[in-house]
Amino acid sequence: MTTKLIQGPVAALPTRFGNFNITVFKENDFLDHAVIFIGDLKTDEPVLCRIHSECLTGDVFGSMRCDCGFQLSAALEAIQKEGRGALLYMRQEGRGIGLFNKIRAYKLQDNGADTVDANVQLGFPADGREYEACAQIMKNMGFTKVILMTNNPAKIEDITVHGITVTERRPIEFGRNAYNEEYLNTKEKRMRHLLHHQD
Repeated sequence: MTTKLIQGPVAALPTRFGNFNITVFKENDFLDHAVIFIGDLKTDEPVLCRIHSECLTGDVFGSMRCDCGFQLSAALEAIQKEGRGALLYMRQEGRGIGLFNKIRAYKLQDNGADTVDANVQLGFPADGREYEACAQIMKNMGFTKVILMTNNPAKIEDITVHGITVTERRPIEFGRNAYNEEYLNTKEKRMRHLLHHQD
């Protein structure tokens, strides 16, 4: 299915991290993604960028089972410090399985499954996210070169296929703790995430 995007208006978004702008993109008439940004993105200079998948538990409730909320805060702080950049907030909860199934996966993890096996036991891929819409959003925002804040090589590979040039990868490893240690180790060992950059 070809991704259809409709962009909404741009509005001011003052936050505890500083002042941003926000716009929205409706994907295929039902998914609403947000872009939080500052500065002129429509130049030839690479844009500091974070593709962040929605995580209600981490982003809103401060869950320590994952590193999502920590990454979200760090990315917004980095963009504000840079004075130019964009965060794409993508509605891909639970690596694409949705909130209901994510909590089902949490229960399986409580009983000993790791984050990959939990998704698979529920009949889903370990990571069901796709990034074609992200690449299209970037192009609609006026840029095709990015400095990507990510630990996930799959994001780089996917957006590159869809016409985005990643000039640099910046690691974004924050929030490791006793509750998410095994989760992060699983992402590193089984999902190719590039962690322990500070070692």
